[in-house]
Amino acid sequence: MSQWWEYPALPRRPGERAILKAKAICGGGRTGRLAKPAMDSATRDKMQPALPPGSSCPGPEWPEQERAEQLARGAALKWASGIFYRPEQLARLGQYRSREVQRTCSLEARIKSVVQSYLEGVKTGVRQLAWALEAVQGAREALGQAHGLLWGMAEAAQTLEPLREQVVQHKQLQAMSQLLPRLRAVPAALAHTQTLIDAQRLLEAYVSLRELEQLQEETWAPLGGLELPVFEGLGPLAEALGQAVEAAAGAAGRLAREDPALLVAAMRVAEVDAGRTTSLEQAARDWRQRCLRALQEGLEQIHFGTPLQPGPGALAEWLEALRVALPAELAAAEALVAPCCPPHYNVVRLWAHTLHSGLRRCLQQLLEGPQLEAADAFTLLHWALHVYLGPEMMGSLELGPEADVSDLEPLLTLENIEQLEAIFVAKVQASVAQWLQKALDGDVAEWGREQEPDTDPSGFYHSPMPAIVLQILEENIRVTRMVSESLQRRVHGMALSELSAFLRSFSDALIRFSRDHLRGEATAPHYVPYLLATLNHQSALSSSVSVLQPDWVAPGALAPVEAALDELQRRICRLVLEALLAELQPLFAALPSRRWLSSPELLDDVCERTASFCQDFRHVRDPAVQLLLAEAERTVVLQYLRALMQGRLVCRGADERTQAAERLRHDAAQLRELFLGLVRIWGLEESVQCAPVLLALRELLNLRDPTLLGLEVAGLRQQFPDVSEDHVSALLDLRGDVSREQRLAALSSLQAGPQPSPPAGGRALFSLVPAPAPPLSSCLPSGSCA
Repeated sequence: MSQWWEYPALPRRPGERAILKAKAICGGGRTGRLAKPAMDSATRDKMQPALPPGSSCPGPEWPEQERAEQLARGAALKWASGIFYRPEQLARLGQYRSREVQRTCSLEARIKSVVQSYLEGVKTGVRQLAWALEAVQGAREALGQAHGLLWGMAEAAQTLEPLREQVVQHKQLQAMSQLLPRLRAVPAALAHTQTLIDAQRLLEAYVSLRELEQLQEETWAPLGGLELPVFEGLGPLAEALGQAVEAAAGAAGRLAREDPALLVAAMRVAEVDAGRTTSLEQAARDWRQRCLRALQEGLEQIHFGTPLQPGPGALAEWLEALRVALPAELAAAEALVAPCCPPHYNVVRLWAHTLHSGLRRCLQQLLEGPQLEAADAFTLLHWALHVYLGPEMMGSLELGPEADVSDLEPLLTLENIEQLEAIFVAKVQASVAQWLQKALDGDVAEWGREQEPDTDPSGFYHSPMPAIVLQILEENIRVTRMVSESLQRRVHGMALSELSAFLRSFSDALIRFSRDHLRGEATAPHYVPYLLATLNHQSALSSSVSVLQPDWVAPGALAPVEAALDELQRRICRLVLEALLAELQPLFAALPSRRWLSSPELLDDVCERTASFCQDFRHVRDPAVQLLLAEAERTVVLQYLRALMQGRLVCRGADERTQAAERLRHDAAQLRELFLGLVRIWGLEESVQCAPVLLALRELLNLRDPTLLGLEVAGLRQQFPDVSEDHVSALLDLRGDVSREQRLAALSSLQAGPQPSPPAGGRALFSLVPAPAPPLSSCLPSGSCA
């Protein structure tokens, strides 16, 4: 525990360490300087850096050092002013001084020790550098002496070079003297080897060739790689033997039958030469690969050479010949060629792959040439997709498993199949269009004949055209089943398209036929019977078109064709009914009239003419005849209504209205009996629907109280929703007793109540009957009746 008079330990202030360091560097301030070590002036000048002007201590000009010194001095002054601020602290100034002196001495001693150790290390390093310099100078002198010795040895070696050349020449001459007897026999051996090659004694020729090549190797090393002129013919001789081996391999199929020993010799030569090693700088003779290549090229040339490729129209015969030749070639390879070749050649597999690739390349060239005909395209598709891999050809059970071509790429690519199918469809489409046009032209040519259309045993108009059309289309669809489903779908779509085009052409021909007849340009003696015959054609096509819809076709595929057939039927019926209307219009010109009120002769003529016209309907098949009779009745009734609406008759009184109503009832019954009689005669279903409209009009005329006309008009509107105000006005004009107010009341009933829905199965009547235009009003637009 320190006494009160002892100087307390002061804390370190900022900058105190810098002050102490500065004092140590500069020599300790007032207390004295550090004792410098003894050294000479030169060493001291080198180690001590020069002081800059105005500096109080040595050292480089560092701005950071000066700033630190200023901060230290400032911090020291601040600390001293704080310590000795009060007077009573001045008494301890001696204690502070003594303590600072002790601390300064301690720092000076430590700095002196550090500097002394540093100087000793520098002295040791300088001594070691001197020793290293002496060692380097000694090594340099030794290297110079060695370089001089080596230069002298090189000059001595150059003087010995001629002697060395003489030694090499002596060795070559010694080797030549030993090999000279054998070298003299080389030209004769070359000629003998060529003779063996020409005689196809390939094994003996190869042995002789190898002896010559061995001799060449024995002379090559002693002569230092020098090529002797005597061996110049050895290279062409080896090439001649290689060509002979290659030619034998190219004719392997023939040699396996005629001279298998030659084929075996060629294969043995190729295999033995494959293991040959040589010290000469020569390229290796790859006779094995040349043999394999010759086997493939020879086989392709036999079956797919340029002269053997099919010409126009000969594709089917060529494919049939390949169907017989290729399996026979594989069987011969398995039985004859394979035993003559090494097992690793896999001759049967090589044969199968070579035949397949050659055939594939030949077909590609064929497809790149002139476009095939439809028959050739179909034959090629069927042969490639079914016959080639079938049991009668490459899939034959007589062939071994090595001949399996199922792992090879397809004979025809997808693009090839697409191309062939497109060619076939395009060609067939052109042919079908031509055949259908010929069938149509032949049928159209008969429409102007002097005799009626031909009939079948049942008495119906008949023509072979529908059967021909459907047979042409159905056969083209059916035959494509032999190829592929995709081709069948293509041809099916083409058939439907051509049938639609044929129906349009048929309809256009009917329009021209009718136009020319009506204009008198080409009058047909039997115009209506031939129209009825075409209706039978349409019925035959409609009933048989289902043969063009196989099970795999979507249900709605025939919808366009069926729509075209329905449109053709409507057009034929319209032409027939126009002919009927042309005969009836003069008769309806006098209806209604005073004569019509009193006599049934007018309608009798209409019924008689209609019955006569409809007699030819018996030659039309059902259901077309049923439709035709219904349309004929509707045409007559429409013409009857059109005559009533013309306003040619106005009843003068109740008696005439009664007569008119009775005439309508009688006419309705007569028309009904006419068409029901025709239906019964031909055994058809009763479906008379149009004549009852006359009975509804009779009720409107027979009404005695005009005030009740609104009820009758409303009932008429319920039965026939297409009746208009103009039609009702024309009928009211026919009565002749309807006032303006009663007319307005009756017409207003048409607008009263909900709009009636048309009856099921009913067709428009009044909307097809033109009503007379109402008379012009004499009122101005601003008047009361505007």
